[in-house]
Amino acid sequence: MNVSSAGPLLRAVLFDFDGTLADSFAAITASTNHVRAAYGLPPLSEAEVRRHVGWGLNHLLQRLVPGAALEDAVARYRAHHDAILLEQTYWLPGVVNTLAELARRGYRLGVCSNKRAEFTRRLVQSLGLGKAIGCILGPEDVAGRTKPDPAMLLEGLRRLEVSPAQAVYVGDMSIDVQTGHAAGVPVWIIRGGPEPEETIRQSHPERLLDRFADLLLWLPPVQPAGTVACPDEQPGASTSGDRVGPVHPATG
Repeated sequence: MNVSSAGPLLRAVLFDFDGTLADSFAAITASTNHVRAAYGLPPLSEAEVRRHVGWGLNHLLQRLVPGAALEDAVARYRAHHDAILLEQTYWLPGVVNTLAELARRGYRLGVCSNKRAEFTRRLVQSLGLGKAIGCILGPEDVAGRTKPDPAMLLEGLRRLEVSPAQAVYVGDMSIDVQTGHAAGVPVWIIRGGPEPEETIRQSHPERLLDRFADLLLWLPPVQPAGTVACPDEQPGASTSGDRVGPVHPATG
């Protein structure tokens, strides 16, 4: 499928967050280990924690803090995470330029993540593209229903006022494929997630992309350019000039 046949039908792009837009594994690991320490458990490596990310906070804590009272563990995690998420979350290569360019090309953008929406909204605002993102949803926006339940994605489609056929969901894991397909939405996966590629292929995404900026090769303009600010780097160029680092303003 080429650009001319794929792009014109699409009007919206929805994204997963962790592992798709941002590398937040250091922050997630730190908060998980904070909870583990409260229960007398030794710290885990980021690689170990990463294997359990993507399925929701309850899933993460039930598996990595065994024996903990879930309500207490969640409260401890969120209090700690609130203090560190900006400092220890990094935007992945290509994200800043690509999101800005997609908005400029007229796409309606949204985020549907198992991460608490309150945290995701703060991170997206720090990116400086909050006005370009039409909706940012988490489980609390759909009565606690986490992916792969399609409720969050269906709510995103409703808020962006598009049909499933007019949207694509972009993620990095098989759970994203399950979620998209349950909502009737095609799914494009960015390589590099925590699962083996064979696991991803077996979930049957519509497209596998090598890098985030490759979205621009498949999504031509759908309306006149908007007014969203964008970094100076040209779309499709090397992503090395994107802001890849802590999402908080640099100091010093």
